[in-house]
Amino acid sequence: MRALAAHPGYAATHLLSYGQTGRGTGGIASILNAVASATAQSADDGALPTLMAATADLRGGTYCGPSGFGQLRGLPRPVGSTRLARDPEAQRRLWEISEETVGLSWP
Repeated sequence: MRALAAHPGYAATHLLSYGQTGRGTGGIASILNAVASATAQSADDGALPTLMAATADLRGGTYCGPSGFGQLRGLPRPVGSTRLARDPEAQRRLWEISEETVGLSWP
């Protein structure tokens, strides 16, 4: 079993407008959507790192994200992760919390 992770970078998904206004249309939401459309990559391109993590032959622990400046946009590639993400104790605790939350355990 392998565990991999991915992030979409900055993708135009309406998350910005919903997160700031609680809706996807109207005044500020329309402005935020226009800004995202002009500066972010498409939602389809934002899905590419997840598809890479799900289908590419990568070693466990690989983190996929966009290849461009600041990992905001671009074709997917393996990217770096934070020190906390690589911490074995934090990983173990996250796994335990996840098992407790869903009421399942892995042998």
